[in-house]
Formats: sequence, C-alpha cells, structure tokens
Amino acid sequence: MTERGRHIALVGPTGSGKSQLAMRLARASSDFEIVSVDAMCVYRGMDIGTAKPTVAERTEVPHHLIDVVDPSDDYTLARFQTDCAAAVRDIEAREKRALLVGGTGLYVRAAVDGLSVPPQFPDVREELEAEPDTNALFARLETLDPPAAAKMLPNNRRRVVRALEVCIGSGRPFSSFGPGLDSYGPTPFRLVGLWLGRAELAVRLEQRFGSMIDAGLVDEARALADRPGGVSRTARQALGYRQVFEHVEGGRPLRECVDEAVQATIRFARRQRVWFRRDPRIAWIGADIDQATLVGGQHW
Repeated sequence: MTERGRHIALVGPTGSGKSQLAMRLARASSDFEIVSVDAMCVYRGMDIGTAKPTVAERTEVPHHLIDVVDPSDDYTLARFQTDCAAAVRDIEAREKRALLVGGTGLYVRAAVDGLSVPPQFPDVREELEAEPDTNALFARLETLDPPAAAKMLPNNRRRVVRALEVCIGSGRPFSSFGPGLDSYGPTPFRLVGLWLGRAELAVRLEQRFGSMIDAGLVDEARALADRPGGVSRTARQALGYRQVFEHVEGGRPLRECVDEAVQATIRFARRQRVWFRRDPRIAWIGADIDQATLVGGQHW
C-alpha cells in the first residue's frame, strides 16, 4: 500500500473534535470512509449521549460500526475487532481509505495492531467477582501468571479479574495471548492524535454535556430504560447515560447527575490522554490549529 493509500486512525480524548475533523477530511477527499472506534456508538438508540454522527452526515460520507446492535446486547472487544477488520476489508475492496475515528483506547489497539483477544468465560468471572478481596485475587494471579501480574497494579480489580478469568477459563496464562499493550509494533495504520489543552477541553466537555441535556438526553435515557429488552451491563457503563439512568430510574436529582457526569467525563478524558501518550507511533496535532490548513496540508 502506498503512503497515500495508507489507512489513518484519528485518536484522542473525547470532545477534542475528532469527528468534526474526520468529516472535513472525508469531504475534502472522496478516498475516505469513516469507521467508528467507539464502544458505545455501536448501540442503536444511544445517539445524543454518544455524540453520534447525524443521519445527514452518515448519508454524505459512508460510516461503519454505528448502530450495530440493540442496547440490550453486550458488544465485546472481540466482536468489535472482527467487525472492524471486515469493514476495513470492504473499504479496501472499493479502493478507498479507512479513516478510523475514536477514543476507546483498547478498541483502537485491537483495530490497528490485531491484538490476540482472549475469549471470555462468564461463569469463571462470576465466581471471581464473588471474592471481595482484590489483593487475594492479585496474589492468585501472581501464582498463575507472574508476567501478567507484573504489568498491573494490585488494586486494579477489573484487570486482575480479567487476567484470572482467562488463566482459569482457558488453562493458559493471560500473558500468552500476544505481546500485550506495552508493545508498539509496526501497523498498516497511520496514527494521528488530536490534542487540546486540559483547561480548554474541560470547558468544552461541560458545555457539550449541557447541550446534550438540552437536546433531549434525559428523554433518550428514559426511552432506553423502558425498552422491553432493557439495557445491557455494557451499554449501561456509557458515560453520561450511567448518571442519567440514576435520575430516570432512581429519582436522583438531575443536577447532581449532570455534575457527576461532567466530572466523570473530564476524568475519563485525562485517562485517554495518558493512554494515547504512551504510544510513540502517534503523531500529535493541535486541535486549535486551523483545520482548513490541516485538511489541505501534508498531514494526510
């Protein structure tokens, strides 16, 4: 594949303007089709809180991996990896370029690096979650898979449980599934990061969530909660929705939910910055640079 023909992954914190820049790039070049790399945009009906591209935008520029499943479904990393690879193959078959856009760090790595995603073992995970002592779980992991344990914090319960789940369920060390997230090898994707100062990003995120409330996020969350199939555990974890569900289902004051959602989103954006800054392959550009210059320039 030539330099011009290489696929691009546009990454960065939520609210930094990735989707807007992606649309400008796609409008400037008919070569691009956009692939969403967002763990929540896959859910139908979760539109406002995910800042999903509008129907008009999706009509103007082909988008992939949006509205893939119902909110009652659990959409896994392994499923995303399969779906994303299929979308990129389809785009290549049309002699187009894939423009991956998103801030879900693990999904980005699965897409650009073809990570070996370990299978899930729900029964094993359920048994592990019944153990309240995270330190005890970590000690067990140290015995079963010392290399995996050495790469995580003892109090990171989610990662410890996941590693143990794989060790026990598969009979293989969790660390045996590929080189892991600390390895940044060659990839057919050109990685570009959109950077915005922390203070400016925090202001933008607060304003954006206010706009989501004004656009009907509460009614959208209520409609999702009232669906016959309900909302899956995975979909319920979506930032903003999680807090608004507490209002529509539990009666928590909306102002409290909004304040918590804004602060949670700001903290999440900081974690995204840390995650992506570890990847030396990402070329960073300032979100405050004139985007017309970027679109017409040599970055692409």
